[in-house]
Amino acid sequence: MTTDDKGVTRRDVIGTTVKTAVAGSVLALGGGAAIFGSTAAYAASAKLAKEQLRTIGLSVTVQDSILANFKKESGVGSVTGTAATFPDAQTKILSGSTAYDCWETIGERLPAVEMTHKITPIPVSRVPNWAGIRSTFTTPSPKWPAKDQIAGQIWADAGHTKLWMVPTVYNYDSVGYNPNVLTAEEANTWTAIFDKKWKGRSGLNTDPLIALGEAILSMTSLGLMENKDPANPTKKEVDEGIKFLISKKKDGQFRALWGDFGELVNLLASGEMVVCDAWQPAVMAVKAQGKPCKYAVPKEGYRAWSIGISMINGTPNPDAVLAYANYWLSGPPGVYVSREGYYSPTTNIEKVMSPNEYGFWYLGKPWKGKTWRGIKEGELRDGGSLKERAAHVAYWHQWPDHYDYIVQKWDEFLNA
Repeated sequence: MTTDDKGVTRRDVIGTTVKTAVAGSVLALGGGAAIFGSTAAYAASAKLAKEQLRTIGLSVTVQDSILANFKKESGVGSVTGTAATFPDAQTKILSGSTAYDCWETIGERLPAVEMTHKITPIPVSRVPNWAGIRSTFTTPSPKWPAKDQIAGQIWADAGHTKLWMVPTVYNYDSVGYNPNVLTAEEANTWTAIFDKKWKGRSGLNTDPLIALGEAILSMTSLGLMENKDPANPTKKEVDEGIKFLISKKKDGQFRALWGDFGELVNLLASGEMVVCDAWQPAVMAVKAQGKPCKYAVPKEGYRAWSIGISMINGTPNPDAVLAYANYWLSGPPGVYVSREGYYSPTTNIEKVMSPNEYGFWYLGKPWKGKTWRGIKEGELRDGGSLKERAAHVAYWHQWPDHYDYIVQKWDEFLNA
């Protein structure tokens, strides 16, 4: 358990703030009643008690502690969470499974379930805490076309009144490395993953929408290819990228093709992998074990993504899904994921984190006080503030035009 600068425990923060936030959600579900004790609000609460929430997604967001707190504060009848990779969850949903009410998906995979009518839009008016959403999700950057970034991927209408996905977590991914082996200069590029110097000690993610983009970005950086959009390669670029990856694999470049958070942490902590594409929370988990690990600032830029809640079409528990989406934007759930190294898409997070924690995780300020999970006094978050990292993005994940072809060629890589 952690304590903020005023001696308030993490449990205290969650126990007090969630009540207020979830009450707001129940109010909205009850028709916008003015006070929690109104007849409409009680009716909504009673309705939630008869519903259940069955969610599926990565363990990044499908966490027992978060689901337990949501159940307690919302009064929903029951909650169950299934951890699954994006490709596996997508297969289940596209096959017509009725076992889930929502999918905690990633932005670039939305078209797969939009076009097949497997999800239904969520009205913004039913998510009161949307009022605190960051501009990253409402205002596209002029750097890319709207459809190539999260602000253009989540909306179901031009008027911005309905959402295909309510964002809950996002981040800017990079390269994890052992600072006792690589210098910052060596690590601060995506090409480090493919550098022969680290042959047999490098790692690569098993998701083709992650790994192929990194390979294409690296090939462009090395002058082996000219590409303007690593997330949406042409068929020719897919061929070149897969050929590059197969050659690296056959040459023994990779210690592992990782897909699981725990696997990634173990490989980095053991020293078997010294450089790889990584999630920052995995780097923090390695540091928490007292092992050397840092997160690079790639010269090419970060790989950006966002996870969020999509409502399964035909769910018998729509109010539970709406309450769950609103709960995620209340602030406290973001405390959990922020302390792991992710970002919360709502500014409400600042209201429930201590100034020291918020300063470290979001503002690029030095850590104050005793060492916590490997973070020592005076240390800065790798990469700096949220503003700094957001300004240094190479590309946002997106649904590629040639997805089926990518999957076909990725199988060739896996079987090589």
